[in-house]
Amino acid sequence: MSDTVDSVIVAIDGPSGTGKSSTSKAVAAKLGLSYLDTGAQYRAITWWMITNGIDVDDAAAVADASGKPVIVSGTDPSHPTITVDGVDASGPIRTQEVTSKVSAVSAVPEVRTRITGLQRSIAAAAPHGIVVEGRDIGTTVLPDADLKIFLTASPEARAARRAGELKGADVSATREALVRRDAADSTRKTSPLAKADDAVEVDTTELTLQQVVECVVTLVEERRAAAQ
Repeated sequence: MSDTVDSVIVAIDGPSGTGKSSTSKAVAAKLGLSYLDTGAQYRAITWWMITNGIDVDDAAAVADASGKPVIVSGTDPSHPTITVDGVDASGPIRTQEVTSKVSAVSAVPEVRTRITGLQRSIAAAAPHGIVVEGRDIGTTVLPDADLKIFLTASPEARAARRAGELKGADVSATREALVRRDAADSTRKTSPLAKADDAVEVDTTELTLQQVVECVVTLVEERRAAAQ
């Protein structure tokens, strides 16, 4: 648990398209907390592997290279940044090539150990607390988080949202890609996508972003009040 009542660590997990990023950024901004997009870190190391000619399907090669890139995450929810070896990677990590290869890289235990250590050090250094979003935050990265949220939504709703983000992407193809990624992330041996036993599940299928944000902010405030 975090040291003071005001300093709070919030873990938000769930599959793609459930509204994790939008919710986490808005909650952090509203409560004056830092923010960390852990998925961006896995995308960043994947982008580095691709750029440096590492075969992402060769787990041994990925493991050997996993300690090389220097990944720095900015934690301002209004302007989150990420650099790799000093280069702004916020655009390149969102390409379809990175999206298609990030699950393979993320499944390598050495990569998870490296990135998990990075995530824990960022959370520990957050002055007023932090909202950390990802797939294994409540279960593996920050199992002692003050509040754990697991966002869900129907595959159809998630595909529609993600296709909207990708401007004109085919919804059915997007849905198939999401289902494939869920399967890969949920069945990997190291830190699979899973709901923590003590997480609060929030189904966002029928909710607006504002409603989800209000729900999470209320949960954080209730947790803070209970800790006093």
